[in-house]
Amino acid sequence: MGQIEQIDSGKIAEFLKKVETLKKAGRVDLSAAEDASVAVMNLISLEEHFFFTASKTGDASYHDISKDIRAMRTRVMEGLVDKHEGETWCATKHLLSASMRLIEVGNRYNAAGEKEKMKQSFADAYRLYSIFWALKAKLVSVAKTVEVGKESVEKKWSLEDLVAKLADCCDEK
Repeated sequence: MGQIEQIDSGKIAEFLKKVETLKKAGRVDLSAAEDASVAVMNLISLEEHFFFTASKTGDASYHDISKDIRAMRTRVMEGLVDKHEGETWCATKHLLSASMRLIEVGNRYNAAGEKEKMKQSFADAYRLYSIFWALKAKLVSVAKTVEVGKESVEKKWSLEDLVAKLADCCDEK
């Protein structure tokens, strides 16, 4: 799985308590943020497609379309990533982009009947998406890393646990 800061249960519990308080007050809609993150993924893909279309056709007007889409993506990103410390802005953008591409790769493997490659691609996509959410929630720092999965007496939460808890768009309580 690589290396990233493991999140202790106390930090997670404190964060989840704050989220629940905000949800009860009607001040947070995590499903909207989850939808926005997927929108960013698709906007990045559109930027790429219009770049390739312009290159393949020689029609520079596709670059203008890409410019408009980029501006839209930037606006949506501004709603997802509050503070730009270090290269967090770019890192979150690339985490979403790579996650989207790995989902597409997984779908291709699935269509080809290559189930093990599909599972790995989807697992990698979800791992990247989980890192995005951990950065967004400021629960991890890109500068601090430790080995993931070390045994501990205290329960440690993986990034995937965090996303499952936070970004459950089906939980409308």
